[in-house]
Amino acid sequence: MKSLIFDPFSGAAGDMILGSLIDLGADAAKICEIIESAVDVKVSVDRANKRGISATDVKIHVAHEEHSRHYHELVDIIKSAGLHPQIEKSALDVFAIMAEAESKVHGESLETIHFHEVGQNDALADVIGSCAALHEIGAEAIFCTPVNVGGGKVKAAHGLMAVPAPATLEILRSGNLSSYGSGKRELLTPTGAALLSYFAKPVDNLPKGKVLSIGYGAGDADTEDPNVLRSMLVEMDDILTKDQIEVLETNVDDVTGEVLGNLFDKLLAAGARDVAITPTIMKKGRSGHIIKVITKSQNSERVAREIMKETGTLGIRVIPTVHRFVADRRMDEVTIQLKGEEFSSAIKIAQDKTGEILHISAEYEDCRKIADKVGLPLKEVIRRVEEEAWGKFS
Repeated sequence: MKSLIFDPFSGAAGDMILGSLIDLGADAAKICEIIESAVDVKVSVDRANKRGISATDVKIHVAHEEHSRHYHELVDIIKSAGLHPQIEKSALDVFAIMAEAESKVHGESLETIHFHEVGQNDALADVIGSCAALHEIGAEAIFCTPVNVGGGKVKAAHGLMAVPAPATLEILRSGNLSSYGSGKRELLTPTGAALLSYFAKPVDNLPKGKVLSIGYGAGDADTEDPNVLRSMLVEMDDILTKDQIEVLETNVDDVTGEVLGNLFDKLLAAGARDVAITPTIMKKGRSGHIIKVITKSQNSERVAREIMKETGTLGIRVIPTVHRFVADRRMDEVTIQLKGEEFSSAIKIAQDKTGEILHISAEYEDCRKIADKVGLPLKEVIRRVEEEAWGKFS
């Protein structure tokens, strides 16, 4: 699977993202044409040497001094630019991330919020150009390693602010990007943070795979380390996580249903990952059960001993398994409205390493309590919770 990985060890800004994508292979002439047809700017693409690293240097040339814009003005500009629908949607979504961050920081509504630096034509050009370049690259998945936000203070329209600036910090929080601070100046801009948080899934380290190509986008900062954004196209080896297990199996023909029911909890407490008991016909036509348990190899002996104690079986087959594929799982929460009341329910999300959601399931106990309170069938509450979750997270 071809994946794009951003490695912002020296921060990220809109022009750095755009430069790294052009360096990676996006058509510079085509991207410049898209930008210049949408925004009143001129774009130049050159080479720059940043502490020994050759990088693509994108400059946005603005014809005249600009004033701050309201959020709705930016939306109108993007919608009237005649962009490809995918590029338009992405650009609108990126600016929505920045608008919501500014709204929260300043305590203003989206209708009244206005932008200073990120409302200028160069920011519009960076976002539209980066969205166009990302769609042209066409990676199946996009990831981002921890972002270096820099350090110290930065001069903004509202005065000196600690790095990262409040809006940048809010974008990092809402986008779940991992970050750290190293340096004495701002290295991550709100535009850079919004683009990365919208397109990329956070990863702690470079995923396993074969590097196909590398791009460097030059930044404006003069730092001790190369002020570049590195991006890579990688052919990833594994999309699903592998988990090493063993399967224990035995047949029993003289164990009651009560004992078998109790066995589930005993085995899970002993380290079993999953337990299945299947009715079967054994020799001489006797009815019996097949007990099958999935467990980690280090727990096999303890689980086998528990089966023997509880059922009286004298032998347990061990089926060694090199690995199984498992989905990565995480818990989250959604809120639903039922009969004029608001209820929260936990959900379990299964996804692969790209972040693609494979399955969402509602937490049984939460849904049961909601169903009892509002007098609805449990299956209807589960359906509503899972429907809300798919709409929120997919």
